[in-house]
Amino acid sequence: MKDNGPLVLTIDFGTQSVRTALINKSGEIEAIIKRKYSPAYVSIEKGYAEQHPDYYYDILLDCLKLLVKENKDKLERIKGSTISTFRDSSVQLDKDYKPVRNTILWLDQRMAKGSEKYPFVYKALFNLVGMGDTIKLNRSRTMAHWIKENEPNIWAKVDKYVNISTYLTYKLTGQLVDSAANLTGHYPMNFKSGKWYGEKALKGVIFGIPKRMLFELKQPGEVIGVISEDICKITGLPVGIKLYATGSDKACETLGLGALSNEIGAVSYGTASTIEVSNKKYHEPEPFLPAYPAATPGWYNMEVQIYRGYWMLSWFSKNFASELIDESKIQDMAVEEILNERMSAIPPGSDGLVLQPYWGPGLRRPLAKGGIIGFSDVHTREHLYRAIIEGIGYALKEGLESIEKSQKHKVKELRISGGGSQSDIICQITADIFNLPVSRVQTYETTSLGAAISTFTAMGEFKDINEAMEQMSHKTTTFYPSELAAQQYEDLYKKVYLKMYPRLKNVYRQINRFTKRY
Repeated sequence: MKDNGPLVLTIDFGTQSVRTALINKSGEIEAIIKRKYSPAYVSIEKGYAEQHPDYYYDILLDCLKLLVKENKDKLERIKGSTISTFRDSSVQLDKDYKPVRNTILWLDQRMAKGSEKYPFVYKALFNLVGMGDTIKLNRSRTMAHWIKENEPNIWAKVDKYVNISTYLTYKLTGQLVDSAANLTGHYPMNFKSGKWYGEKALKGVIFGIPKRMLFELKQPGEVIGVISEDICKITGLPVGIKLYATGSDKACETLGLGALSNEIGAVSYGTASTIEVSNKKYHEPEPFLPAYPAATPGWYNMEVQIYRGYWMLSWFSKNFASELIDESKIQDMAVEEILNERMSAIPPGSDGLVLQPYWGPGLRRPLAKGGIIGFSDVHTREHLYRAIIEGIGYALKEGLESIEKSQKHKVKELRISGGGSQSDIICQITADIFNLPVSRVQTYETTSLGAAISTFTAMGEFKDINEAMEQMSHKTTTFYPSELAAQQYEDLYKKVYLKMYPRLKNVYRQINRFTKRY
């Protein structure tokens, strides 16, 4: 039977592509337009990743035009909209709210020196509780500091310092407003209250962003604004569509998986890989690291992130499997899909090859580097590929254990999303490493689905968020752990993986000194 009920327009900006979709109350995507960025970013220097914010806006307009053109019969059913974006990518605006430089994306590797002074007593307090290195990394990774140090003329023009989601919301509605659940990352945000820190707050001052440069925050579920008549004229959208505050890509992804429970872990195998557990109470996932506001009011997402995550698979394919590109074209498959098939012949534990996946710095271990141990003459390229996947799994398992300790409650099952979740063998490896059942839902577009769940709830179409998830997010395939494989992984995890960082910590410190990054 044809669905004639209300639709939500979702806009989902990922790191590699954008999606605009129309989703109904059953969780069905009735229409979707996807566009890959070309290029995803520009690198004017090694390790840099920038893109002009209007590039995203222009692609968005093209997607909306095509969505309207192909779905004219559905337009009057659109009753609300929302926007979700990748995180921690700042836009600097002048007094006319025009960008003064490119957006520096979250995966950019440049580091500020952090030379701007902040109260000595604050520094002493952070060192006292063992967070000196973490605060130093936070300051170095805050692009406000880098611009001040390297582009003072640009910084002098900055009137507002916003997230990419804030800027795109402004372009759609004319309102410089954003959801508090979009502001994960390097902003002076009190994540527990969903409000900005005061000018002299201990945890806020480290970012060096004056409060006058910030903007109005809305809580998830509130109306941010209305899509402007100018946008409607350009795209053909009906006039009067409200834009609702939801959350960032990871927050919406967790909701799309139906993982709003302290007993369900949400695993995201994307460019950055994460494990998230939602809780009504505010618990820090690791000591002194914040939980983030969820994409629905009254909840928090405890998250541990592997910064480079499944980006590592693309890195591996590019550097160690380039000759498979021709084969992938013949088979109409990604290189990673070919490697996924081939690694199925490698036993659990990769014949003793164990990898620590710190190809990018993490807040808990800012000095850590990637490490691989256990090489012997039996190991092949496929062993190394599988070891990467297993290493990310070990790191997320360690993160989950920290979350469980914080919330004092065990997780009983996992839901999985992101590019890696499309592989059955990766899902099975995940089930075996965590020794928990792992389930997929009906779509891989879980960020869009979660954004729609949040928006339908905010619109009053469901009595609460639980009813919305029950009606819209549906488990499909479930992977159960193999008893033998789970035991093998547990042995390597406890006896090898967990011992690697403590024994290599000082070595990593010396490497960082050698490379002059710290």
